[in-house]
Amino acid sequence: MNVRPVRTRLFKEGEDLAAFITKHIPRLKEKSILVVTSKIVALSEGRTASKRDKERLIRDESEWVLSAKYGKLTLKDGIFMWNAGIDTSNANGKIVLLPKDSFKAASVLRDALRKRYGVKKLGILITDSRIMPLRAGVVGIALGYAGFKGLRDYRGERDLFGERYEVTRTDIADSLATAAVLLMGEGRERQPLAVVAEAPVVFAERVSRNEMTIPFEDDMYHPLFKTGVRRKKR
Repeated sequence: MNVRPVRTRLFKEGEDLAAFITKHIPRLKEKSILVVTSKIVALSEGRTASKRDKERLIRDESEWVLSAKYGKLTLKDGIFMWNAGIDTSNANGKIVLLPKDSFKAASVLRDALRKRYGVKKLGILITDSRIMPLRAGVVGIALGYAGFKGLRDYRGERDLFGERYEVTRTDIADSLATAAVLLMGEGRERQPLAVVAEAPVVFAERVSRNEMTIPFEDDMYHPLFKTGVRRKKR
């Protein structure tokens, strides 16, 4: 697998995302996965606000909120994240929310880019970064994707010694996101795009946005979520 980050000019709020991408990536090969940071997707949607609205928006954007030392631990779109993904870095004095619907955004972008590039098998992966509990630093996470299956299921298969797997699955989407985010950077790199070639994925016309989510009550970390405020899903 090869991951190539792409340096670009600054993306402007409200501009055409597909046009921006094709300007910086003129050609794309069949079976490529295009990685796009969630920030420029959100900017293309106008998902920005004033810093004074940050606390209210964290509550409004979250399904579950728990106050912590440096902010809020939240649950949004089935993902455990910090401050509902609302970001102040590289935001030019504003705050940037997450895309409204990252799976839909990935699907729409895939349809537009397949036509422009003249390819049939194309993956789109929208990424963000997150902090893992008890670990320093951030890793990548997949907020939404299209064109490939995000999960590899080993359940029912047998291991090297003939034992049947009961729960093992590989999180393909988040693994690709982490690899790409590592090279795209978190600072002044100005690399909001990356192209992944020869990725070990199964390309698909349709993907399920729920394939990687686990019901709140069934998650092994559920005891950690017993406190806080559980908000009604919209």
